[in-house]
Amino acid sequence: MSQETVERVYTINLGKVLLSPDNQRAKRAINMIREFAVHHMKSESVKIEEDISHLVWARGIRHPPRKIRVKLTKDDDGTVLISKYQEEKPKKEEAVEKKSKLQKTEKVEEKSEAKPEEPKPAKSKAAPEKKSETKEETKAKPEKPKREQKSEKKSEEKTKTKSDSKRKKK
Repeated sequence: MSQETVERVYTINLGKVLLSPDNQRAKRAINMIREFAVHHMKSESVKIEEDISHLVWARGIRHPPRKIRVKLTKDDDGTVLISKYQEEKPKKEEAVEKKSKLQKTEKVEEKSEAKPEEPKPAKSKAAPEKKSETKEETKAKPEKPKREQKSEKKSEEKTKTKSDSKRKKK
């Protein structure tokens, strides 16, 4: 009786790695991945591909990823191979993506052809006109309400009278 190869895709949560000391986190993450495979595939012999190791160690020993997406494959011998999961896109989606890329490149080519036709000085002339309009708008701000003007005048008068009275005393 031979078994068929069993393939499963998992997202392994490595959040508990952060509980270990920061100078041992990547090592602990690799061990957690190994333990996960043993538990879910019911086999003691586990092999981890280099891609997974590079993925875990990419940011150093102190900052491994919080989650990792893997494909576990169990052979007839009972060995489990842990590899990086790569999504397989249906052919329809690939064709649609190719079409959209072609359309984008055509648009870029059309824009690049249109740019030499437009004169550059016209753009520079348009910018100063906008600035002058904004200056005029700032000058045309409404003045303060009459109440505020009156209160300012009263406060100025009070300060003048106080300072005048002090001068007369001396």
